[in-house]
Amino acid sequence: MLLSVRCEQPFVLAVFLLIVIACIALRIVWYKPPTYRYSLAHVCRARGMMQMHAPSIFLFFIRVLILGALAFLIARLQYGDSKQHISVDGIQIVLALDVSGSMQYQDFDDDNRSRIDVAKSEAIRFIEKRDNDAIGLVIFGNDALSRCPLTLDKTLLKKIVEELHLGIIDPQGTVLARGIVAGANRLKHASAKSKIMIVLTDGEPSENDLAMNDAIAIAKQLGIKLYTIGIGSEEVRYVMHPFYGRVPLPSVNKELLTRIARETGGHYFLARNAADMRLIYDEIDKLEKTSYEAPVFTSWHDVYLPVVLCILMLMFIEYMATTFIWRIL
Repeated sequence: MLLSVRCEQPFVLAVFLLIVIACIALRIVWYKPPTYRYSLAHVCRARGMMQMHAPSIFLFFIRVLILGALAFLIARLQYGDSKQHISVDGIQIVLALDVSGSMQYQDFDDDNRSRIDVAKSEAIRFIEKRDNDAIGLVIFGNDALSRCPLTLDKTLLKKIVEELHLGIIDPQGTVLARGIVAGANRLKHASAKSKIMIVLTDGEPSENDLAMNDAIAIAKQLGIKLYTIGIGSEEVRYVMHPFYGRVPLPSVNKELLTRIARETGGHYFLARNAADMRLIYDEIDKLEKTSYEAPVFTSWHDVYLPVVLCILMLMFIEYMATTFIWRIL
């Protein structure tokens, strides 16, 4: 992997280098060393006994190097791996999760968690298994929101999923088509040959939703394969509401979700319980992978200690030279 070097404060470096250059110019053009007159100096000159200017030039060179090193230190010299693109095997995925009000119900026989909690935990487990895949997140209720762009930062993505809760957007509705369009918008510039969207919902689309045919057409045009997951039951079930008594739970629209998946080349799944949800994600995890280029961003580190050691070494050399070698300078 290639290394690159930069200065965090290039303007500061430029200013200090100008100062160093100005000091050199002043030294060369205007500086005149002191002249001492001695008797019989002409005799010493004739015999080649005059002192050479090498010590002065050497010490001046050392001091210029110290000033230059200080300039790089103040400008924060840094090194890091250069930005590049690497080929990895993977696909690019958008998770579209339903966060409507009906996702609060607890209808799993083997789990007392709500639908949204089960969906979140299994989504996190799925994210952890997709090491080389860029994954994004879209949520929808009565509106659709792109919560996270496509990213390889799984730690960030898992944190975002963990923090999801009902009420983060208006839960009084299920705009399924809008959620699909929002996910397609995230995938439209994706570089992978294989682009998929996993759509998880538990009910019928709301009346204020877009036309589903338009959402399907957009996904097909962009080459996005939709895997739809219905969470709950395809039959009408009832729960006891603390104020309204016995109320029906929204049922999964199998026909609609099947059509969405079939027309885009994906599959429809029904998750009746938490175990089904895990099996569904495991099945999607077996998808064929393709190669694409993913950006790897540079991590920069300050070159602090080496520069300081260089300055100290140069100062030590100057001290030793002026103390024990050229004591008069």
